[in-house]
Amino acid sequence: MVHNLDVIIKHAEQNCKSHGARLTIKRKQVLASLVQSEKALSAYDLIELYLTNFGEKIPAMSVYRILDFLENENLVHKLNLANKYVACSHITCSHDHGVPQFLICSSCNQVKEITINKSTIAELKSNVEQAGFHLVTPQLEMNCICHTCLSTAA
Repeated sequence: MVHNLDVIIKHAEQNCKSHGARLTIKRKQVLASLVQSEKALSAYDLIELYLTNFGEKIPAMSVYRILDFLENENLVHKLNLANKYVACSHITCSHDHGVPQFLICSSCNQVKEITINKSTIAELKSNVEQAGFHLVTPQLEMNCICHTCLSTAA
């Protein structure tokens, strides 16, 4: 997903520090698990991975609290379609990006984060307002099949 785990964690720590928050050891470990994963993970996937990687059991409520913290710090994204989480692919970037959109393989759960131009989202928001609704979040999640799963099925 991204180049160097240490660099990503350092950027995440600096991001948290700039907001007056702390990236604790467990938060770092959960974030590292998501960064290293090639697919979206549920809280329960993370509990199993945590036990495997760090030899320690972590309660579900702790994982959910950690995920909430990481999401609020814009370090992870919750995928509502899959009810899973992915690390933000722009943790080490310092420049502005468009609105994140997610392509989710319904077969293997691989996730690709792409960005959509802000003007496209503004047009979508306008259409939503004209239809008598209010856009709560511009995040789009698209149910897809990745090329690997598509070629395996053929």
